Amino acid sequence: MVTPAPGNKVAVIEDDRPTSELLAGWIRAARPELQVDQWFDRDAAEAALAREHYEMVVLDIELGRERHAGVALINAINKLNAGTPVLVVSAMPAAIYRGIMKALDAWDYLQKTAFDEAEFIDTFLDILRAARARAPAVPAVPVAEALQLDPLWQRSPLWKGQRINLPLTAQRILATLHQRAPQVVSYEELYDVVKSGRTRDNVRKHVSTLREAIKEVDPDFDAIENVPMRGFRWTGPQ
Repeated sequence: MVTPAPGNKVAVIEDDRPTSELLAGWIRAARPELQVDQWFDRDAAEAALAREHYEMVVLDIELGRERHAGVALINAINKLNAGTPVLVVSAMPAAIYRGIMKALDAWDYLQKTAFDEAEFIDTFLDILRAARARAPAVPAVPVAEALQLDPLWQRSPLWKGQRINLPLTAQRILATLHQRAPQVVSYEELYDVVKSGRTRDNVRKHVSTLREAIKEVDPDFDAIENVPMRGFRWTGPQ
């Protein structure tokens, strides 16, 4: 018997017990070193997510009578800022729900009855490997002291460990200012990331949106300097 290593834990959140046993069995057969925790309702799953560190979560959207319990659980994972990969396995049509789930930061979506063991395991292992490959890239500085950007997966950035809700254009401006620091980024250079309304006034509006979004999680934020007649500069931590 293989003893799970510390941290090698995944969660299967599925209210239908035969389906839960099937998925958990496939995972255990493919990766015996993993500990698989099975949860069958939203409350138990939410408590476990707050308590445990899971490398990955496999969940259904509908749990019992709660039609969108899985959405609430994905939001709970996002609020924890753990970056935990989520694979959604649901009976709801993939053509409709795959895009919705990815917009919520789920990593992939499989429609029940439309996949077999091989496809599930391939998808599961691909996500697990990708998540583990990303782990060394996490900055060594404390989360609460740095801006975290993730352009590869296009997830929302984090400021002091908290997710910043930003429109895509504001995210691009933030990434540009951060990458070019401590240099001043001119208005003309920022036009390259503003896809429409390429005017100084429009750039200032996007920067204002960016500042206000970060101030929602940190009222003392003051890391974007306005350089009169030239542009903007990032003065915060790298």
